[in-house]
Amino acid sequence: MSHPDAPPIQRPADPAATVAVSLPLAAEDQARADLYALLSRLLLAAPDAALLDALAHADPILSEGGDPALEQAWEALTLASGVMDPIAVAEEFDALFISVGTPPVNPYGSRYLAGYMNDTPLAELRADLARFGVRRVRGVGEFEDHLGALCETMRVLITGAPGIARQPLARQQAFFDVHVASWYERCLADIAAAEGANYYRLVARLAGAFLTIEAEAFVVGEALTESPA
Repeated sequence: MSHPDAPPIQRPADPAATVAVSLPLAAEDQARADLYALLSRLLLAAPDAALLDALAHADPILSEGGDPALEQAWEALTLASGVMDPIAVAEEFDALFISVGTPPVNPYGSRYLAGYMNDTPLAELRADLARFGVRRVRGVGEFEDHLGALCETMRVLITGAPGIARQPLARQQAFFDVHVASWYERCLADIAAAEGANYYRLVARLAGAFLTIEAEAFVVGEALTESPA
């Protein structure tokens, strides 16, 4: 793996392929998109000094339902961000995700779903991404089924992007259920349990709390949609 300068997905070359929605996002959807963006950034590369400082001074998360897991995970990460040395965090990231040979953690869907990297789940993911007009950035080493790349994809499905339409909740859920829900817990558990995971144990905790809320909210939304009027 290499340190990416951009997420492993990009907008389609032909902006006429889809029509992006221009209406403002609801506050809840913007908050979801922001968390997905942050998780993508942290999972794809170590935070630099500026990001650590921004997290250290970030406001607390006050979830609408008062979910203590997310609030506590956010507080733990922001407190740690205020005392962590950027070089130490970068070394931790390298030790966990980049190494000579096989890294301790390979956060790829194919690895967890099929047992092998670059396997059938990745091919199926690429087919789904093509339907949205999303593709991998040329020259980026990470595959599209990297958990960080999938978080970026979820952000794009929520917010839309130039040439990519904002997707309705049902399509967000379908993508999440197929490509994220079935393996993210195992992956995050591996990150948290890996030797030397200090800061990234807290990143995994935050990701787990947020993605669990997402999974539960999708189920509730689906039930409400199916309920008779």
